[in-house]
Amino acid sequence: MAAKTKTTYVCGSCGFESVKWYGKCPGCGEWNTMEEQLRETTSSKNTGPSLVRSAARPIPITGLDETEEQRYHTGMSELDRVLGGGIVKGSLVLISGDPGIGKSTILLQICQYLGKDLKVLYVSGEESGRQIKLRATRLGVTTPNLLVMTETDIQVVAEEIRSLKPDLVMIDSIQTMNFTDLNSSPGSVTQVRECTNAIMRCCKPLDIPAIIVGHVNKDGAIAGPKVLEHIVDAVLYFEGDRQMTYRILRAVKNRYGSTNEIGVFDMGENGLHQVDNPSEAMLSGRPVHVSGTCVTCVMEGSRPILAEIQGLATTTGFGNPRRMATGFDYNRMNLLLAVLEKRAGFYFSNLDAYINVVGGLRLDEPAADLAVAMSLISSLKDISIREDAIVFGEVGLAGELRSVTHIESRISEAARLGFHRCILPYHCLKKYRGNAESIQLIGVKTLREAFDAASEQ
Repeated sequence: MAAKTKTTYVCGSCGFESVKWYGKCPGCGEWNTMEEQLRETTSSKNTGPSLVRSAARPIPITGLDETEEQRYHTGMSELDRVLGGGIVKGSLVLISGDPGIGKSTILLQICQYLGKDLKVLYVSGEESGRQIKLRATRLGVTTPNLLVMTETDIQVVAEEIRSLKPDLVMIDSIQTMNFTDLNSSPGSVTQVRECTNAIMRCCKPLDIPAIIVGHVNKDGAIAGPKVLEHIVDAVLYFEGDRQMTYRILRAVKNRYGSTNEIGVFDMGENGLHQVDNPSEAMLSGRPVHVSGTCVTCVMEGSRPILAEIQGLATTTGFGNPRRMATGFDYNRMNLLLAVLEKRAGFYFSNLDAYINVVGGLRLDEPAADLAVAMSLISSLKDISIREDAIVFGEVGLAGELRSVTHIESRISEAARLGFHRCILPYHCLKKYRGNAESIQLIGVKTLREAFDAASEQ
């Protein structure tokens, strides 16, 4: 029978479908995200369910293959660390980040290394072949095994993948791909979902790994349905300010490795360069004998990273004091200010307070609490923290200092970079079993004890 046209409304945030329009999506609660789409349906008589024989059969777990998966090394140890050791054959990796952060750049750079032994298919729906060639020349990519394809029809791309059988596929970006059988526009919820499924169905049986570039919306989340992140095997986020040189690659999902690892890169004229020693890079240019600055050590997966925290307390010119935090949780900063006033006697009620983490890092670990408090007290009293002192510890609501994990790794990293005094919670010092000859360990129980031990007074 003739096809009938059916109008549906799909949420651009979560993919919720409805036959009528809503101002507020019933699925995710977002406003003005319902988009009208046309769908063709063919009316036919119900002939009953048809049973399809599946080729898959359950097998005992003892009969499964135990051989380790094969990984392709990208030539960048920082990227391999985030991926869990390299690109797994048959995996689907999603890389997302703000515009201009370096997503397309890092893909072309790893093509130069992988192109020595592998055949790479680079599919671009945003740039022409000439534009890609100009960027490849600037980055020094000259491998003949890199095949460039400028196409937006996902069915044509899938057929080319089956024909060429490359060792690696790159899609830049998934929002520009479209499925011709669907009436919705490219970048819509349905198009993104179906195009990703098409890539997965094409590459998985051939054991071909695929890297997909995804755009972000104005809130910083990946554009498209949330199911997109469930389809892929790994989700990597590029973080950092485009005006700054440092870029941080973080894994928020990884079926083949840890999600706590990060990679640090430096954006230059010739592309992204990996930073093998992030702690030393983050502390370069640190001011000496200046109040309001303190160094702490945070754990990013298995890697200890030293970060400089700057605090500023100044008289307010408004009725309500301002509070601002960059690279640190705003609500956590207000909590620490309340603890400093109530438990330690340092008053910030009539002062503007600012916190900044140098280098574009985002500190989410509670171990940075003590360093934030020390930088604020240092600015308030105008007394500088010792240049060779490092501080870490969690601050409780009662004003007590709580212990943190990975004490040995933090102390070893601090000693390696030339710090001679480490201020840490007293309970951490009791648990420490290492040998710290080049660094003095001082266990403290209160905020005032910590400031007295770390300050130059």
